[in-house]
Amino acid sequence: MLIERRKYLERIRDRLGDYPIVALLGPRQVGKTTLAKLLAQFASDEEVHHIDLESPGDLARLANPELVLSPLKS
Repeated sequence: MLIERRKYLERIRDRLGDYPIVALLGPRQVGKTTLAKLLAQFASDEEVHHIDLESPGDLARLANPELVLSPLKS
């Protein structure tokens, strides 16, 4: 089944034009990661960073968010 995601991608791109960080929030298994991967695919030359809040490794790294987030381009 093909799910139309174009309007969601457009809304995220609009928000990224205003803010350097956008969070995709929602219940499990609704397509947040798929949407993020699609967005990254079409981000052209822009650098994309993915942090999975369900990943124990990512959560451990975020115990000190300044170490994780400060090297990222703004």
